[in-house]
Amino acid sequence: MKALALFSGGLDSLLAIKLTQEAGVEVEAVYFLQPFLAPAEEEKLIAHLQKLVAQLGVKLHIVRLDEEYLQILENPKHGYGKAANPCLDCHIFFFRKAGAMLDKLGASFLVTGEVVGQRPKSQNRGAFPKIDEETGLAGLIVRPLSARLLPPTIPEEKGWISLDHCPSIQGRQRKVQLELAAKYGLEYEAPAGGCLLTNVEYGRKVKDLIKTGGLTVDGLRLLRIGRHFRLSPHFKGIIGRNHRENQILFRYFYRQRNTEGLYLFKALGAPGPLTLGVGKPSADDRQNLAHLTCRYSDHPWDTPVLVKILVSGEKHHLTTISVLKKQGTLDPEQFRIT
Repeated sequence: MKALALFSGGLDSLLAIKLTQEAGVEVEAVYFLQPFLAPAEEEKLIAHLQKLVAQLGVKLHIVRLDEEYLQILENPKHGYGKAANPCLDCHIFFFRKAGAMLDKLGASFLVTGEVVGQRPKSQNRGAFPKIDEETGLAGLIVRPLSARLLPPTIPEEKGWISLDHCPSIQGRQRKVQLELAAKYGLEYEAPAGGCLLTNVEYGRKVKDLIKTGGLTVDGLRLLRIGRHFRLSPHFKGIIGRNHRENQILFRYFYRQRNTEGLYLFKALGAPGPLTLGVGKPSADDRQNLAHLTCRYSDHPWDTPVLVKILVSGEKHHLTTISVLKKQGTLDPEQFRIT
């Protein structure tokens, strides 16, 4: 008998796998990689996840989410949480994706580290039946950490698995999980804030992309970099905050330099940020983003500054704009997303 576990990278997922293994069931795991990270960060995360599941001798499948996932973010059936987090829709989407993998892997049911009452939107007694029904997997999702608090599943009823050795955890307390981790000698990391979509500032930037029709995988990845400004419905700017972010913005522009709609701004003559413009700017939009780029440079006030602009496209080219760095010329807050 084999099960497929939805692995989040957290302790609860590790424990759910271990408890399922103790019941004599072979387990493989799947991690759904959301499009929030740069490629180098993705590689680091995947290596970390592989190290975690290696403690249990489990094969890990990495599934990169793409435009299909963006449709969930753009129009969630069950709505958002406090930010841009469609938690219930995400859970349903992940379970559907995992359920579609069962036959190919020779697995008979799903396992998850969900706990009754741990998350207000997606982990409660009312949400679990809704998730199971909408995924078409009713009775085939086993939640070992809250096993005796929930109705028996098909694997239990058919004798594929016994959960008599499992706990009955509920709520946000972690005492039982920590005791089990010590018992099994599991290495893990403490929770680090959860899904980025629950972050209010990040969610504001996601909703800006949705509102302006710019929600793409690349667009999501850029949201973690720099200061973000909406110059007009068709144009936004991202201003680097340090050398690392400047490098990321430059590499992004360079890779996409043959694609229309990208602009790289740099105020010449003094240290300062690189600014990535995305979209279709008017002349005023370009002028305003040049002013903002200059605003965050080290040029002294009341100084005329030449701003260089690299323009992408099949005929990518260089142009310049002259601006005056003067206090009160332009208020960044009128354009700031976050």
